[in-house]
Amino acid sequence: MLIVISPAKTLDFDTAPVTKAYTQARFLTESQQLIADLKKLSVSEVASLMKLSDKLAGLNMARFQTWSIPFDLSNAKQAVLAFKGDVYTGLDADTLDKAGFDFMQQHIRILSGLYGVLRPLDLVQAYRLEMGTKFANVKGNDLYQFWGSQLRESIETELSDGILINLASNEYFKALQAKNLNARIITPIFKDLKNGQYKIISFYAKKARGLMTRYIIDHKIDKPETIQQFDIDGYRFSPEMSEGDDWVFIRDHI
Repeated sequence: MLIVISPAKTLDFDTAPVTKAYTQARFLTESQQLIADLKKLSVSEVASLMKLSDKLAGLNMARFQTWSIPFDLSNAKQAVLAFKGDVYTGLDADTLDKAGFDFMQQHIRILSGLYGVLRPLDLVQAYRLEMGTKFANVKGNDLYQFWGSQLRESIETELSDGILINLASNEYFKALQAKNLNARIITPIFKDLKNGQYKIISFYAKKARGLMTRYIIDHKIDKPETIQQFDIDGYRFSPEMSEGDDWVFIRDHI
């Protein structure tokens, strides 16, 4: 059983990593190809492409220019510790023990516009390149065309039991070409009670994806139905609102 999650825009390369264990990303050659093209852009082109202010565009242009391999702990950081944001707040990887890191490394995969598919301990350097960015490249008009079937095939090779838990956003999960993915796909959906109705509230849903990822790690879950017992932060499984493998978890009080 594999779990896929999205990366985060917010990064932390200042805090020292809590573990010295690391691995290298599988698709660094492809990452180099993208970086080579990104380095050719001007600050204004980066701002337009990524819908950023000139200040943020300049920051990311500088990141592209300094990006280089090989990666080690002197110039890069483990992906799950470098990414910060709502999902990673819920995941709280800094507090995992060795057994937790080992389980996570085996079962969690992070989808990335620049790096393709990352294991949690794969090293990354700072970047910003969302999967949905319409960045023309040698393989097509956007990153979905750049990655093609590579990410789907990579995930399929690791699915020993054919079960994939989708805790990624739609933007990133689209890169796995779900219609062609040879797997049972289970998608947890998180809804909060608001104005008398259960609704997906983006901020809370993102954090809940991280909380569920951590729940799976802490309980070493390898049977998908066990996930239905998830009860962190007031969430509970709703069989009435669920349909097929779209599993709905609801919460009454935020």
